[in-house]
Amino acid sequence: MNTLYYGDNLKILRKYIPEESVDLIYLDPPFNSKRAYNVIFKDKTGEDASAQIHAFEDTWHWNEETQAAFEQIIFRPEFPPDLKQMLQAFRTFMKSSFGQENDMLAYLTMMAIRLVEMHRVLKSTGSIYLHCDPTASHYLKILMDQIFGVKNFRNEIVWKRTFAHNDPKRFGRNADRILFYTKTDKYKFNVVKVDYDEDYVRKFFRKEDERGKYQLVVLTGMGTTDGESNIEWKGYIPSNSGRHWSVPQRIVNRLVGEEKAKRMSILEKLELLYENGYIVFSKNGVPRFKQYLNEMEGVPCQEIWYDINPLSAHSKEKLGYPTQKPQALLERIIKASSNEGDVVLDPFCGCGTAVAAAEKLGRKWLGIDITHLAISLIKKRIRDHFPDVKFQVIGEPESYESAKALAEMDKFQFEAWAVSLLEGQPFKSKGGGDRGVDGLLYFKDFEDNFHRIIIQVKGGGYHLKDVKELKSTMDAENAPLGVFLALKPPSSGMISYAASLGKWKIPGSSKEYPVMQILTIEDYYNGIRPDLPDTSETLKKAKREIRETEKQGELEL
Repeated sequence: MNTLYYGDNLKILRKYIPEESVDLIYLDPPFNSKRAYNVIFKDKTGEDASAQIHAFEDTWHWNEETQAAFEQIIFRPEFPPDLKQMLQAFRTFMKSSFGQENDMLAYLTMMAIRLVEMHRVLKSTGSIYLHCDPTASHYLKILMDQIFGVKNFRNEIVWKRTFAHNDPKRFGRNADRILFYTKTDKYKFNVVKVDYDEDYVRKFFRKEDERGKYQLVVLTGMGTTDGESNIEWKGYIPSNSGRHWSVPQRIVNRLVGEEKAKRMSILEKLELLYENGYIVFSKNGVPRFKQYLNEMEGVPCQEIWYDINPLSAHSKEKLGYPTQKPQALLERIIKASSNEGDVVLDPFCGCGTAVAAAEKLGRKWLGIDITHLAISLIKKRIRDHFPDVKFQVIGEPESYESAKALAEMDKFQFEAWAVSLLEGQPFKSKGGGDRGVDGLLYFKDFEDNFHRIIIQVKGGGYHLKDVKELKSTMDAENAPLGVFLALKPPSSGMISYAASLGKWKIPGSSKEYPVMQILTIEDYYNGIRPDLPDTSETLKKAKREIRETEKQGELEL
């Protein structure tokens, strides 16, 4: 079943993903460029330019965890000897160059131990695409050579990810690398066709009629053959020029159907094309085929990709996630290296572009991420794209006890998860603090004005003063409504205080809502929800998608 996993992908891979169960892996891991990434949420009230919440830092550091991972690789027998030797060589090199184990060695170690697990879960016919930038691509390629084998390297794809950069002391860096490896030489690959270059079209497709632009090409191939390929047609004998008939079968199939086309002779096919206006004769009587641009399949995709544009700030596809890739990029990879019904895995799934592309193309999918923020974004994205989609989430709290365990383990992950229960927007101000706000909801009144609802989350103990502070925050933020979401139940004094605040009437309407509501996690599990206006515009909605299988069904009808 389609599944999202919350947690460390190393632990998830080892615990949940069986050996040789995945057809295609795409990963876009942190690049080790020592940057911190924030998810940007636009404030619909217009009072604040934006709010942002920390998503992740893309650097691992050399510490006890990375030291333990390094020792696992060196001492445990399941890791390839060549990998052990290479990592030890890296360590020697890093120490001699920098005087100590540095962040790059930590990054490579943590990637190595995960890539070994990805090799284990990949089918013998499977492929893996590792998306990276020049900061670490040269090291990662050596790592992939050791784990997947030099002979299983297929391409280093270069994707032009941005437009021109003004780098004053070097050539502009505007491209990512995508390392394409397979597990064996018996791998799936479907040739992907792309549009012809505009300059090529201008140069060769200079003629045009009611069908569109076309060029005249030969109807023959090099060399002579026996049989009807050399037979005379309308006074032309191809063997006289050392050639033979080469009829464009694809056009014949389209005109009469594949089954009938199989039974036709070459002369019958030539007559069919002539009668349908596809063949003209030169002045010296040589037949030429009218090759229409709009009937061509395109050219096989090469390893330099400049035809998929990056997402702009105003793109409808943009969801605010810092490293979001265009869905067209993932669709190309998935079409090339998998078939309908195959399993696609993204172990660093971020905002879920690979998952969305897999669902659209009729593949099964598995996504893993270590933040509840990412998981909540993906859940909303997939449900917006495909309202009837079925999937499960493993690793999220499913009971009071598991919610309590998350709160004790990681306060910030608990807050992000709790806010997502109400489909709220996690919040951190530009300065990094939360100003007493853990999440936001938005609604529009009947005069088309946007208003905020403030969510405050408590994973531990709290007092009446905390509830009163929420009201102070609501006043300071000009928010008419608030929700206090807590792990533990409120006291009677807290309930009385919230009730004493009364109700707020929506401008332009007689509808009223409680100014403050206190909700517990247990209430949520029991089906209780706060009484709120329509807040469906809080998170950016991904556009509804049509699956490829649905398109095929429409064509058949």
